[in-house]
Amino acid sequence: MDLLIAFAITLALITVVSIYYRVSPFFTLVGGAILFGLLAGMTLDTTITEIVSGAGKVFSAFGIIIFCGAVIAAFIQERHQAEEIVADIKRIIKNPPALAGFSGWLLSVPITCCVTAFVMLVPILKCLDIDKRKQNMLLYLAAVGSIISYTLIYPTPAVIPLFTAFSAGTSALHYDAIAIPLSLLLLFGTILFIRRTCTGVGSNGEESQSCPAGISLPGQSAEFFGVHWQAWAPFVVILLTIPVSILLLGLSNVGIMNFIMLSGAVTAITLAPHEIRSRTVTNGAKHAGLIIFDICGAGALGYVIVHSGFTEQALLQLTLFLPVVLVPFIIAALLATAQGSRVTTAVITAEVLAGSVIIGAIHPIPLILLIAAGSCVVSYVTDPFFWLVQRTTGDDIRTTVKNYTLPVALAGMAILIVAVALEYMVYR
Repeated sequence: MDLLIAFAITLALITVVSIYYRVSPFFTLVGGAILFGLLAGMTLDTTITEIVSGAGKVFSAFGIIIFCGAVIAAFIQERHQAEEIVADIKRIIKNPPALAGFSGWLLSVPITCCVTAFVMLVPILKCLDIDKRKQNMLLYLAAVGSIISYTLIYPTPAVIPLFTAFSAGTSALHYDAIAIPLSLLLLFGTILFIRRTCTGVGSNGEESQSCPAGISLPGQSAEFFGVHWQAWAPFVVILLTIPVSILLLGLSNVGIMNFIMLSGAVTAITLAPHEIRSRTVTNGAKHAGLIIFDICGAGALGYVIVHSGFTEQALLQLTLFLPVVLVPFIIAALLATAQGSRVTTAVITAEVLAGSVIIGAIHPIPLILLIAAGSCVVSYVTDPFFWLVQRTTGDDIRTTVKNYTLPVALAGMAILIVAVALEYMVYR
């Protein structure tokens, strides 16, 4: 079968299964890998062998990083330190919408999961206003803010596979010097957009209930110069170990990523009370396992696609009727539409494009941004984050699309424009 047709059938079935059955993405992606392999003419044994190889490759790349991020998040949640972090930010950012958006933007990177960052912020943001409509506005801003940073900033699991595959000697600092200001600009635009459009009311517009037990945002005790230093300590250590890794230890990009995350996790464990350490690490491991296996499913599908000959045959066909600069964007958009995960999209797209002529035709930084843009344009029914936000706000689907899907899509289109501009105006 023609590989483009096989690819389209696989994506269509993954989409249907994701929508109607809501099973773990690991099973839909591995099932999609088996289907694609057979449609492409591979034997079942070869297909399964490639699935195992792809899953193992992804696990080795992400295992330590995601586990450490999940452990840090578990300790922050167990010790109610997210409230302290938000309280510290509130001393600088007084405006609640800006506070919500920036908190999501900030937490999703070191925690290595935008969904986890959002879940941690939900009970805190609900304490900032008693009006349900305003609460929901803050929740939408936190969700979109977390996606913006998670999709753009290195090192997150959504950027690591792209940077590893395409960087070709490009400095991570050089990339982030573009990605961080761009993400902040998009965050500012998102705040303005959602403040103007967030008119949906959930739960009949009633006032919220009182804050859940253990949540008390105002008036928490400061520990060091008005800052809750233990809450910030893992993140500070992560930042400090970056120059140490580069200047003193001379680590590679892979070494840096793993070393800084291990340092942050060890800091969180060391500062925690002895009686909660074992339980909290176990909770973090459970959460990390769910994330890692879903991403391993993406690696399995990506590996099968690559070893079927898709890169040589199908990408050549695409470049015949699409500008080369749009091919990475289109592939990422199709993958994101089919299965909803930004990390999965990054992993599979990196596998598909690796070794293709596209790498030589587009500069690494615009190429990474093009894929990031594609992963954002359709955040709808196959996106687990969409349903989490919808359930959390209590809004109907139409309102959730307006206040979550549309801002993320606009951010994706803005990233696309920036990527194309950089490619044609800066890097050529």
